[in-house]
Amino acid sequence: MIPPEHNGEFAGRMEDILDLCRLPYDPAIPMVCMDEQSRQPIGETRKIIPAEPGKPERSDYEYERCGTANIFIFIEPPAGHRHVSVTERRTASDRAEEVRELAVVRYPEAGPIRLVCDNLNTIRSVLFMRCHHPNRPGGLLNVLKFIIHRNTGVGRTLPRSNSAR
Repeated sequence: MIPPEHNGEFAGRMEDILDLCRLPYDPAIPMVCMDEQSRQPIGETRKIIPAEPGKPERSDYEYERCGTANIFIFIEPPAGHRHVSVTERRTASDRAEEVRELAVVRYPEAGPIRLVCDNLNTIRSVLFMRCHHPNRPGGLLNVLKFIIHRNTGVGRTLPRSNSAR
C-alpha cells in the first residue's frame, strides 16, 4: 500500500511510465525495464509420494535450503524481448555488470537506452564501478538514461511476451 503522503509522487511517476509506453517504438532508442529479485532455492528432504486415483500428491513441509540466487530480468515490451540471468550474489558489481552487458552486448548500436527500474542502487552501482563502454567516450552513463520509479510495480503493468532475446 502506498502511504497517502506519496500518492501524488506515485501518480506522477506512473504517468511518466505510461507516457513512455505511448511513444512510438524506435529500436535505436530502446526502452528496457529492469528488475531483480533475490530467491532462496529449496530442495525436498523426503521423497514425494506421487498422486494416485483418489489421493493427491503428498510431500513433507520440511525442506533443505540450497543457497541463494539473484534473478535479473530485462524486458523491452514494444519489441517483445526479454533477457533473464541468475547470479549467486546480489552485489553492486553484479548489478553493474548486468547493466554493462545490456549496453555493450545486447544493444551495442543503440542511442540512449531508456532503462526503467525501481532501484536507485542500479545507478549507484554503475557510478561506483565506473563501468566503461568500449565504443563510447564517457562510458555507460552517456549511453543510459535512467528512469527510476519506486513502488510503481512497473513489471506488473507492462504486457507479457513469450519471445526471448
